[in-house]
Amino acid sequence: MRFLNVALLVFLGVVALHGQKGGKLKMWYDKPATVWNEALPVGNGRLGAMVFGNPATEKIQLNEATFWSGGPLRNDNPNALKVLPLVRQLIFDGKHFEAEKLINQNMMTQLHGSKYQVIGDLNLAFNGHEGYTDYYRELDLERAVFTTTYRVNDVTYKREVFASQPDQVIVVKLSADKPGMLTFTAGLSGPLQKTSAALAGNILEMTGLSGTHEGVAGQVKFNARAKVIPQGGTSTMEGHQISVKNANEVVIMVSIATNFVDYLTLTADEDAKCKAYLDACGKKPYPKLLSNHQAAYQKYFKRSAFDLGTSAAASLPTDVRIKNFAQTHDPELVSMYYQFGRYLLISSSQPGGQPANLQGIWNGSTDPAWDSKYTININTEMNYWPAEKCNLSEMHEPLIQMVKELSQAGRQTARDMYGCQGWVAHHNTDIWRITGLVDGAYWGMWPTGGAWLTQHLWDKYLYSGDLTYLEAVYPVMKSASDFFKCVLVEEPIHKWLVVTPSVSPENNPAGRPSVCAGATMDNQIVFDLFTKTIKAATLLNRDADYIAELKAMRDRLPPMQIGQYGQLQEWMEDLDNPNDKHRHVSHLYGLFPSNQISPSTSPELFDAARTTLMHRGDVSTGWSMGWKVNFWARLLDGNHAMKLIKDQLTLVDPVNGGANGGTYPNFFDAHPPFQIDGNFGCAAGIAEMLMQCHDGAVHLLPALPDEWQDGEISGLRTVGGFEVSFSWKAGEVQSLVVKSSLGGNLRLRLPNHLKLANGKVLIAASGVNPNPFFEIPDIRRPLVSEKATLNEMARNPSFEFDIETRPGQTLSFVAVR
Repeated sequence: MRFLNVALLVFLGVVALHGQKGGKLKMWYDKPATVWNEALPVGNGRLGAMVFGNPATEKIQLNEATFWSGGPLRNDNPNALKVLPLVRQLIFDGKHFEAEKLINQNMMTQLHGSKYQVIGDLNLAFNGHEGYTDYYRELDLERAVFTTTYRVNDVTYKREVFASQPDQVIVVKLSADKPGMLTFTAGLSGPLQKTSAALAGNILEMTGLSGTHEGVAGQVKFNARAKVIPQGGTSTMEGHQISVKNANEVVIMVSIATNFVDYLTLTADEDAKCKAYLDACGKKPYPKLLSNHQAAYQKYFKRSAFDLGTSAAASLPTDVRIKNFAQTHDPELVSMYYQFGRYLLISSSQPGGQPANLQGIWNGSTDPAWDSKYTININTEMNYWPAEKCNLSEMHEPLIQMVKELSQAGRQTARDMYGCQGWVAHHNTDIWRITGLVDGAYWGMWPTGGAWLTQHLWDKYLYSGDLTYLEAVYPVMKSASDFFKCVLVEEPIHKWLVVTPSVSPENNPAGRPSVCAGATMDNQIVFDLFTKTIKAATLLNRDADYIAELKAMRDRLPPMQIGQYGQLQEWMEDLDNPNDKHRHVSHLYGLFPSNQISPSTSPELFDAARTTLMHRGDVSTGWSMGWKVNFWARLLDGNHAMKLIKDQLTLVDPVNGGANGGTYPNFFDAHPPFQIDGNFGCAAGIAEMLMQCHDGAVHLLPALPDEWQDGEISGLRTVGGFEVSFSWKAGEVQSLVVKSSLGGNLRLRLPNHLKLANGKVLIAASGVNPNPFFEIPDIRRPLVSEKATLNEMARNPSFEFDIETRPGQTLSFVAVR
């Protein structure tokens, strides 16, 4: 009996320890953050905060999604139109340096976009808390709540922080396990503040104005207020601070608002907006604020769960786990990283707000790297790769709205710079929806950014089948196609229609500038744009003559070409260098996110894409490694994709960064410095390893690494309106549940045989999947160099089955024993 009691006490002690220290969806640390790359993010789509968790001097760094430098502006250069024919001729004549110079002189402006800027900090100072013990802080991804606990003398202190979407405030709760022990001062400060004061009613207020950049005066005004609500004790105003003494518990609600209305208008009353948010929630008790927040957040977050099992490594702090990951079996870190990506998207991109920028919504500077803008030659698109497949479709809406706004702003750019109808956007934009060139010809002479963004409009339709939505976005797709109908020109050798001047994003052939004609990525994107516009018009039963025009032009686009090294050519000419290790692998857009390259429909291109990736290598920046996870998943090579995940989950020094990408202690992607697209790209890549739906079927476990032989995932979405949840063991699917929202044929591709749970045998698939949502694009056969060879490809052995579904039907499957 004594042995049982001791064993029970040990068991309870272990439970208590692990209950506090981490958990399946808890990122936790045993020390405070000392720098920004160690702090932990909370957000509600509009408001963001980075919480440091320092016992003596807590800093909660604050952002608001519409606080950008400058104000509404355009950056078109009307001189572009008069030099455009000469630039094209110079490129066709091989005079690329002269073309680049002419572009820089006549197509650029001195306006390269505004900067996303920090609001400031909520500062809390606790005298005597320097000598703390038993420190612990966590970010609970399931609840979206930050918590810090520590002891000073014999008192345990606790802080909780969350950003509420329904109540539109950041909430901070301070508590102690003994009454009367909370004594501190609170204040607001910021680099762009104009005023700071303590107001009646225990309210801190800070106002400010965004910065001037490139000669454009700051015009975004903000009002930030923090209402301090103590229970017990006393509170006094001391200058621009509030002092609280001997309180039992304190709740602080932070509200921020700007004068932003839309990308053209700055007439809102930021003071009234900020006050209204506080007034609306000021009388709600903390439990109500917390329950409102959790209900709104978990509505999205709980749609998908992921479990690869656990190991002893899961008991360590998160930063230690990242450091050890490459040498340690820690499958739970992968599942948590997947869910952290979903957490970040929910927290930085909510319906009605701005899309996630280069840092989501979290930025501690007035001068962030790359201005924390929207880089639309990969990074912004990558932010939204998890949106549909990882069951966060609503989070996609801010990007869809931005594309609509760019389609308006980009009409003038198309007309003034190219003499074309339709709309265009280049490689970078900001909150003011600039659509001209930025950063110089080498990076900015790329008129295909808007066309890539337009793919998201169609992809959102593919997952929902909503024709009303498609009708609303079709004019944007058609207008984007109008631009390329106009801007495509005939190149002199093959008489193909090409985009020029352009670049293959951020790369150049050896010995010459980046400007070119007919870059492979441009051809692929325009092919997709025309194809999807044709499909949309057909579904909506309109524009028959227009469809015929687009088909004729699509047939004249350059085909993908396989070059002298067996590689997919990046340029129209065979200029690739097998030693090129550039971070951008733009010409593999056709492999991912597009579906123009697959083992079943284009085996030559599939193999050439693999050769290209082998040439480029794995070492790169953080976001590039996230893209490569998706590439290797599409190449059906789970072990190589897993190798990239290990590269991604390599700890980067939070202060000094490093030479290559990886992950900071707070799980943020390191370019370096921080870019959030790597988080989103890798999360999407993990899903892509487990389920694909681009190649005519719902393919389960297409790229399963050896390390993930057992697991389960729920809530993944596919095109055609299916939601799939399944478990697997020893690399074979054991159980599967499919929910069909639209009905239609479900084609399953699996590594093993399944049957319906009621015992009904599945019918083997044959021919092309009749479900139109799974249509595979009919691309032109590639041009192959004489030196190119077709190597044997990695093909997963698989079974394919067809089953007809009804709208709203749920089907359950089990493995055949």
